[in-house]
Amino acid sequence: MLSHKKSLDILKKTNALLEGHFILSSGLHSSKYIQCAKLLSYPNKAEIICKSLANKIKKNFKKIDLILSPAMGGVIIGYEMGKLLNKETIFCERVKGKFTLRRGFSIKKNAKVLIVEDVITTGKSSMECVKIIKKANAKLIGFASIIDRSKKKNLKIKKKIISHIKIDVPVFKYNKLPRELKNIKVNTPGSRNIK
Repeated sequence: MLSHKKSLDILKKTNALLEGHFILSSGLHSSKYIQCAKLLSYPNKAEIICKSLANKIKKNFKKIDLILSPAMGGVIIGYEMGKLLNKETIFCERVKGKFTLRRGFSIKKNAKVLIVEDVITTGKSSMECVKIIKKANAKLIGFASIIDRSKKKNLKIKKKIISHIKIDVPVFKYNKLPRELKNIKVNTPGSRNIK
């Protein structure tokens, strides 16, 4: 099992975990920024973390028929989990702002489906995947991610999240910034446009 410190070292070395002053996609400010795509761009380093997550998934879920991931962030990690667990893996993508299955993907009735993401923050994308599972009359068995940075008060997921690592990412409104953040140049690396 990979230690918390070793995991953080890998995330920092691959620039998947940055420290500084960031405006997140939510518009909130933070001293940390997570971009799992950077980790996954180093397959040899990502493999260590992926194997650890796959082992945790095996311990928690005895029967999985299908892995479903939200595009874009979940596509690579979903594929890796499918490869390591020897399971079919599909992804959903947004069409007119709504997640849907395309490319001939489908979910069989009564299939046991695991949702896999790179990072879970509020669980919004995962919960959109749940709708697709329910529409197919399949069974959601759980949620897994490389990083769980969720906080209970904002989390839409009510089931346990199996993650490789839990990271606390403190967030602040602009008018409540701590002194140390006020003195650092701001970066806006988020995946959604800040208005």
